[in-house]
Amino acid sequence: MAGGLQKVANIPELRRRLLFTVAMLAVYRMGVQIPTPGINGEALAAFFAKNAGTLFDMFNMFSGGALQNFSIFALGIMPYISASIIFQLLTVVVPQLEALSKEGEQGRRKITQYTRYATVGLAMIQGLMIAVGLEGMGAPAGGEMIVINPGWPFRLMTMLTLTSGTAFIMWLGEQMTERGVGNGISLIIFAGIVARMPAAIANTFRMVSAGEMTAIFLPILLAMMVGVIWVIIFFETAQRRIPIQYAKRVVGRRQYGGQRTHLPLKINMAGVIPPIFASSIMMFPATIGGMIKVDFIQQLSAMLQWGTPLHTALYVAMIIFFCFFYTAVTFNPVDVAENLKKNGGFIPGIRPGKMTSDFIDRIMVRLTVIGAIYVSVICVLPTVLIKKLNVPFYFGGTALLIVVGVAIDTLAQMESYTVMRSYEGFLRSGRIKGRRSR
Repeated sequence: MAGGLQKVANIPELRRRLLFTVAMLAVYRMGVQIPTPGINGEALAAFFAKNAGTLFDMFNMFSGGALQNFSIFALGIMPYISASIIFQLLTVVVPQLEALSKEGEQGRRKITQYTRYATVGLAMIQGLMIAVGLEGMGAPAGGEMIVINPGWPFRLMTMLTLTSGTAFIMWLGEQMTERGVGNGISLIIFAGIVARMPAAIANTFRMVSAGEMTAIFLPILLAMMVGVIWVIIFFETAQRRIPIQYAKRVVGRRQYGGQRTHLPLKINMAGVIPPIFASSIMMFPATIGGMIKVDFIQQLSAMLQWGTPLHTALYVAMIIFFCFFYTAVTFNPVDVAENLKKNGGFIPGIRPGKMTSDFIDRIMVRLTVIGAIYVSVICVLPTVLIKKLNVPFYFGGTALLIVVGVAIDTLAQMESYTVMRSYEGFLRSGRIKGRRSR
C-alpha cells in the first residue's frame, strides 16, 4: 500500500486530481457547519438527543451531520440522486428520452440538464415540507420551539436556502467528477457518512466508561463489523463469468476473431438503488402521520415506524422487488444475445439467439435472488444492532454499502491511472475489480 501511495505521488495528473477532490470535500464539510437562519440550535440539539438511535440518526449520517445542525446543506445530495434515478427509469419507459440517450454525448447532456431542473424542483418541495414540519416541533419535555419565528417568511427563506445548498452540492459533485478522481456525487455521500464515524466511536467509549455497555462486548462488535465489511466487499466484487467464444473470420489474407473471453455478471446488479427506493417509500407513512391528525392514520403510522416488525417485513419485500425491477430495467438479455450474434460471438454449447438470451436470463434471475437476499440482510442489520443489541450508532444498511462501494470504485480509478502510466498498479496483490464491470 505504501508503494502504491508513492506511485500516486509520482503521477502529476493523478496527484492534481486527488488534491482537487480533497479541496472540494473540504468546502463541502465547511458548508455543513453553516446553519440555516431562524433555527433555535439548542432546541434542535435536544430534539436529536431524544431521538438518538432512530430514523433521524440514519438521515443525519447520510447528510454528514448537516441535518442535526440544520445547515444550508441539510437536504444533502439526495434530491439529485432521486432525480437521477427517476430519469434513468424514465429513459427506458419514455420513447423520447430513450431516443435522447442514444444520441450520444449531446443527448446525455440534455438528460443531465433535465435532471438538474428536477433536482431543484424536488429540493424546493422537500425544503418547504421540512420548514412546515419544523414549525410544529419543539425540544422535549415542553422546551422551546425549534423555529424562532414561524410563518411564511421562515418557510420561503428555508426553502430557498436548502435548495441553493443542494444545487451547490450538485455543482461540487460534477466538478469532482470532471476534474477530480471521478464519482463526485458518491464521494460527497462517502465523506458525509465517514465524518460521523469519529463521533459514533467516541459515544461508544463513553457508554463503556459509564457502564451502559460492557467492555467485553467491544471486541465482539469490532469483529462483527470487520466480518460484515468483508462480506460486502466479497459480494460487490463477485462476478459470474459466462464464457464467450468468437468465431474466426477471414478478411483477405488476414484472420480475425477466434478468441475466448467472458461476460461478467454481477451478483448485485442493482447496487444501492433498491434500498434507497424502499427507504423513500417507507418514509411516506411517517410524513403523512405528521401532517394528518386522524386516529386511523396515526395508528398506521405508528405500526410502520422504523424498527417495527411490519416495517421490517415491508422494507425487505420492497428491496427484493426493486432488485428484480431495476435489474430488469437496466439489463436486457435479449440485447446482449443480439449483440453477441452480430459480432460473431456465442456461448459454447448454447445456440445463438433466443436460447442464448434465455440462458443469460436464467442466470440473472438466480444471481438476483442471491443479491436481493444479501442486500436485505445488510439493510436490516442496523435494526437488529440498535433495537436488539443496543449498539449506540447506525452501522450497516445503505450507508455501509455506499461507503464500501465508493472505496472500491475510487481505488479502481486510481488503479487505472497507475496502469496507464505503465506502473504495476496501485496494489501489488492484484487488480481491483470495480463494481461497474459488466
